[in-house]
Amino acid sequence: MKRRLKIHDNLVARIEEAKCEGWLGDVEGLEIHLAGATQKLAQLDAEADRKQQAINLGMPSFLDSAAVKTATP
Repeated sequence: MKRRLKIHDNLVARIEEAKCEGWLGDVEGLEIHLAGATQKLAQLDAEADRKQQAINLGMPSFLDSAAVKTATP
């Protein structure tokens, strides 16, 4: 995750440099890469949030877990 954050920050810095130098084609390409990196970071954050949530598995009743159910005559 840290590596992806570094990549994201590096892309932002490269976009600023390209804008200052007037490299418009590079700006466009870098912005596409930045959008992909931002999307990937959002996916990783969502996955981490899902992993931290508790899951209620419920408590089975005896009848649900019994192998044989008896019928009343």
